[in-house]
Amino acid sequence: MIIWLASYPKSGNTFARAMLSAYFFSKEGNFDFKYLKSIKQFPSKQLFKKMGITTNDPNELLKNYIKSQEYINERAPLILLKTHSSMFNINNYKFTNLNNSLGVIYIVRDPRNVVTSFSNHYNLSLKESSHRMVSNSVLGEDLDKKVFTYILSWKNNYNSWKIFLKEEKYLLIKYEDLIKDPKKMLIKMLTFIFQLNKNESNIDLQKVDNVIASTTFENLKNLENKQGFNEKSSKMKKNFFNLGIQNKWQNILDENTIKILSTEFKEEMKELNYL
Repeated sequence: MIIWLASYPKSGNTFARAMLSAYFFSKEGNFDFKYLKSIKQFPSKQLFKKMGITTNDPNELLKNYIKSQEYINERAPLILLKTHSSMFNINNYKFTNLNNSLGVIYIVRDPRNVVTSFSNHYNLSLKESSHRMVSNSVLGEDLDKKVFTYILSWKNNYNSWKIFLKEEKYLLIKYEDLIKDPKKMLIKMLTFIFQLNKNESNIDLQKVDNVIASTTFENLKNLENKQGFNEKSSKMKKNFFNLGIQNKWQNILDENTIKILSTEFKEEMKELNYL
């Protein structure tokens, strides 16, 4: 069954995925970019191709989201998948359902810092980035994979995944907490995964320590300098691991952008203690 690692783009998903992939797929917890491949992205052009689905028509692909998840679940008793999609329901076609999803770890980040990172990643102006975040446009092409993802606006993406909260299959992780206390947050995510999977295994604390040591921002940045990073957008002129904790909206955003985001996302930002 699928456990989703979901978020709006540029919210810390890759960081969380790095920690989880190092814990589950390396021998001793020492991270390398190759382990990220074990937590694949959904939707995926490669997955659809395996199923014999070759169309690039987003509306046609919609019809196969659930089928593709059934395909995955038939072949894996437990799998972690990354997505930036919202939990949409478009023309009665849903992103997923409870029959195919064990639960979700949803990663959220202050939208004022998301917009600066989004702007850097896609080489967009802050004005255009903030417009995309508040816009409820349906389609967003995900990086360079040529597969359209139904991201929706920042607040609709965040709110849509709360459907799992009613089923007690929802864990909210704030990016700010990941940075502040990564060990605590990793243990929290592992505990959630083990509980969902009814796995009574003890968490290997030595392995956790190795994960934390090998996934510091500086280590990830150095690793990118040595190996490159194939998930980086082709539009991005700087490193993927670029600003990190130095990405502070107070030093970057103009008053108009701050006002737009704080007004549009007021309710959600208060709920998350960002306001």
